[in-house]
Amino acid sequence: MGVVNVTPDSFSDGGQFLAPERATEHGLHLIDEGADVLDVGGESTRPGAAPVSADEELRRILPVIEALSAQGSVPISVDTTKAEVARRAVEAGARIVNDISGGLADPEMIPTVAQLRDHFDLSLVLMHRQGPPESMQSAPQYGDALAEVGRCLRERMEAALRAGIPADRLALDPGIGFGKSLDHNLELLRGLSELRAIGPPLLLGVSRKSFIGHITGEERAADWKAASQQRAPGQRERVGGTAAAIALAVSSGCADILRVHDVAIMREAALVAAAIGSPPD
Repeated sequence: MGVVNVTPDSFSDGGQFLAPERATEHGLHLIDEGADVLDVGGESTRPGAAPVSADEELRRILPVIEALSAQGSVPISVDTTKAEVARRAVEAGARIVNDISGGLADPEMIPTVAQLRDHFDLSLVLMHRQGPPESMQSAPQYGDALAEVGRCLRERMEAALRAGIPADRLALDPGIGFGKSLDHNLELLRGLSELRAIGPPLLLGVSRKSFIGHITGEERAADWKAASQQRAPGQRERVGGTAAAIALAVSSGCADILRVHDVAIMREAALVAAAIGSPPD
């Protein structure tokens, strides 16, 4: 799943693809690199990000979704927590709704997706987060992160099933970096097999996330940031750490969908990891 951020303030590539033409060009480039899905978002979900209105979100994403649906060859996902944005995006060509709030930010989200399925072959991704982006990293607390995230994901899955969304059209996301400390993130990554056992495919979003910089150390992260000034936009800091996390998740058979910025590099890492992790016939 290649990331197409149509925002001025996303943590990794904010502002680079704010113009619809640039975002569309970027999405087509990600398809060329091997993306199987494009995830288009118009509201930054980085820690501390302020919310935007539905009208502004739609203004940013609709031209991009329409263009990619017409020109591209892969399904389009809309990254939103608002039911009305999801509806309009689906009508414009999106076929996956990726809700980082797990359908909790807008109580109409799950019913809306269920209703839209009468006319469109839709899938829904439900993610766990602790708190909204503007405050989620202030002081995240868990008694048992793995158990609590697993319980929440199971509850959100059951809510979708009750609404009439088929199990084979659901995916779950543990929400790495969304209201989690470094230790919480590592606990979830080590316990992916338990989360995958819930049933639906597991989406993993670790691309360029800050936990990687915390592991490598701030000085190392600063060096990478300086070095990235001379690199192409698709080869910025935390790429090596992202590849390591992806490789371990794939080789263990726990990650089904990888949401990434650097598609070509991460596809290569995933393919090699899958080959190594596959038992001989």
